[in-house]
Amino acid sequence: MIKPIGSSELKPLFIYDSEVHHQVMQEAEKLPSITISSQAASNAVMMGGGYFTPLTGFMNVADALSVSESMRMTDGAFFPVPVMCLLETTDAIKDAARIALRDPNMDGNPILAVMDVQAIEQINDQQMELMTQKVYGTTDTEHPGVKTFNSQGRFAVSGTIQVLHFSYFQDDFPDTFRTAVEIRNKIAERGWERVVAFQTRNPMHLAHEELCHMAMERLNCDGLVIHMLLGKLKPGDIPAPVRDAAIRKMVELYFKPNSAMVTGYGFDMLYAGPREAVLHAYFRQNMGATHFIVGRDHAGVGDYYGAFDAQTIFDEVPEGALQIEIFKADHTAYSKKLNKVVMMREAPDHAKEDFVLLSGTKVREMLGKGIAPPPEFSRPEVAKILMDYYQSLK
Repeated sequence: MIKPIGSSELKPLFIYDSEVHHQVMQEAEKLPSITISSQAASNAVMMGGGYFTPLTGFMNVADALSVSESMRMTDGAFFPVPVMCLLETTDAIKDAARIALRDPNMDGNPILAVMDVQAIEQINDQQMELMTQKVYGTTDTEHPGVKTFNSQGRFAVSGTIQVLHFSYFQDDFPDTFRTAVEIRNKIAERGWERVVAFQTRNPMHLAHEELCHMAMERLNCDGLVIHMLLGKLKPGDIPAPVRDAAIRKMVELYFKPNSAMVTGYGFDMLYAGPREAVLHAYFRQNMGATHFIVGRDHAGVGDYYGAFDAQTIFDEVPEGALQIEIFKADHTAYSKKLNKVVMMREAPDHAKEDFVLLSGTKVREMLGKGIAPPPEFSRPEVAKILMDYYQSLK
């Protein structure tokens, strides 16, 4: 199986030993504590599950700046985006050497992790602007990722962490949320050697489904991991439970048995386009995938990024940093001429009207009116689940 990044084995930061877990939990209740941001909490969940191996905790400012500039930490270790715990105030923890981090996304703000504090640093405007520009490609506060990153506070608390639970993801998505450790184990159990991963924050329409079939066939893969984001999205995006139901129905009906695994991960979407595409590849290698599909405007939002920037950025990844191979996909759509889904670049004799193309806005309008999109766009069983959701909003 493909090795994790920078390590011969995964390094999950969750405390799996039940006795140690109990001891640390007892200790944590007596420590100075602070409720962290949702983004920091999702970073902790990802570190807890081994996805961010070999990180041992939250980055200090020097590492965050270095990662933003060059995708390398100050010691040369590869990482594509800053992983920070940013706070508006440190009054509750002062200069404590060990603190408890509380979950902002669960009732009562239970303790999510314990940190051994390495440093508490204040970030200045110039540093914040540099990180924002390098990671998001813009400083426009209308960009949802920029807005979230810049609204968390300017105090960076860094240090190693021990993770005590997986936030709401394990409770709300017991059949879908999986750590990188669990996915690696499942891949091994199924005997898969060549594994392609598909990232989604949306329901999968026919074009997405066929793209996965294409990738599996062309790459000669044993299996597919459909890996959906379960964390926070921008307003208007379809909630995770609805996406989950739609994707599971599609896999049940249209994929061969033991060929596709439906899983999810606990992370808040950054909408960082190219940089987030590299992050997605990073943790897919850690979960055991040998290949990763990167499509048109991957992890983008609005018109902040070029259509294929998320593919060309892999030319900038330091040599040898990633072993996972990127399957570079074009926009896929149903061809009326060929009566099948194709990558649009592979049909040079087609005009725009030769494809079945519907905007997201148009599809939402149809679903909201109880009208199923054409079968060339969406499987009827998937459309039914989405129509029921949109009808429930009325």
